[in-house]
Amino acid sequence: MTAERSEFANSENTGNISIAIDGPAGAGKSTIAKEISKRLSITYVDTGAMYRAIGLKAMRMGIDPANARRVVPMLDGTNVSIEYVDGVQHVLLDGEDVSGLIRTEEVSHYASVISTIPEVRKKLVELQRALARVRNVVMDGRDICSYVLPDATHKFFVTAEPEVRAARRYTEYAAAGKLNGRNFDDILCEIKRRDERDSTREAAPLRPADDAVVIDTSEMNVESAVAAVLAHIG
Repeated sequence: MTAERSEFANSENTGNISIAIDGPAGAGKSTIAKEISKRLSITYVDTGAMYRAIGLKAMRMGIDPANARRVVPMLDGTNVSIEYVDGVQHVLLDGEDVSGLIRTEEVSHYASVISTIPEVRKKLVELQRALARVRNVVMDGRDICSYVLPDATHKFFVTAEPEVRAARRYTEYAAAGKLNGRNFDDILCEIKRRDERDSTREAAPLRPADDAVVIDTSEMNVESAVAAVLAHIG
């Protein structure tokens, strides 16, 4: 195995391809981005994993993710870095590989709430932009097009109806044994609450960038959605 750490502070490469994929939770951003990464042989950057790492630390420390007065001081002693092992992204939190610990629903909740704090976004956006300076990347996450990579070579806003996104999440959670007693309506409510929180937050609210291509995947399968993105990349 080969590992490469993201130590990019003084690196610049303005000739890279950068594909930014934005959109609400459950629209298929990550699935599409990973497939684009494989087909174009470029690096996939999971920005959400970085917020999950910060959320995990807050959870471990017993900090309310909505309490900026406690979260912001925590950031000063927090180091989030990225390694690529055989092309697969690993997230390190204070030197610990937490890639396998950040996919729980509790961490997801912490990440969603903590991402509304401007200081958290500033810290992680710097890392995300540094990655794009030195690699050909496809990067997914909320506000990637409008805020993180405003000069991306290709921008997409992937969306779907809330009911469709909830159905996808329900199927995903059921297959993974992660329903935890929830039914479809519970997950739909979670999706709608997150949409509301993301679209009304003060720091980089969720909305399509003016120059992003909007792709509605409500009636698309993965192959169709990927094909739609590739058609615009050329």
